[in-house]
Amino acid sequence: MTADGALRTEYPFTLPRGYVDQNGVVHREGVMRLATARDEISPQSDSRVRQNPAYLTVLLLERTVVSLGDLPEVTGYVIEHLFASDLAFLQDLYKMINQQGHTQADVTCPSCEHEFAVDLSGDAPGES
Repeated sequence: MTADGALRTEYPFTLPRGYVDQNGVVHREGVMRLATARDEISPQSDSRVRQNPAYLTVLLLERTVVSLGDLPEVTGYVIEHLFASDLAFLQDLYKMINQQGHTQADVTCPSCEHEFAVDLSGDAPGES
């Protein structure tokens, strides 16, 4: 929920490395939306998922990542060509916003043991 009580359905993020397009341009800033039941059900009948269940991740992210940098659309090709660390980041973000409803995690500083919340979507002040 937002401060005014509205349901938040889109979450900005910054990829750790970024997608490098065919021109060498790096795309890091993006937006992921909440998944619908259809987003999770439809890919189950895709032949690529039946042959390789791990491909479900590609189809789910293709459907829910609504923008990435200046790309005109986020396709399966784009998701397939992300660096592994970026794919893992998006998988974690997908789980957080669709299962827990937020992108914040409680962490503890290993030096001073101070506890605080971190916005894992990369939308926190000071992010580049």
